[in-house]
Amino acid sequence: MSNVKNYTEQGGEKTIIGGTLDIAGEGRLTFAGIQFKPAAAQADTTAASVAELVADFNALLAKLKAAGLMESHG
Repeated sequence: MSNVKNYTEQGGEKTIIGGTLDIAGEGRLTFAGIQFKPAAAQADTTAASVAELVADFNALLAKLKAAGLMESHG
């Protein structure tokens, strides 16, 4: 048993992060070739109608997709 927090299991199939994963400088995190990045901020909704709430929700979905945190379909 190891006392390190971050390690790759024998064979390299699984990496355990028990500490902090710090992606510095030009580093990046990808999944299936798609780069993850922070999603743009979404303001709290002030919607007064269902249509306005739908517009706010769709704006949030667009930001998640642009950040690579949600797949686009279609």
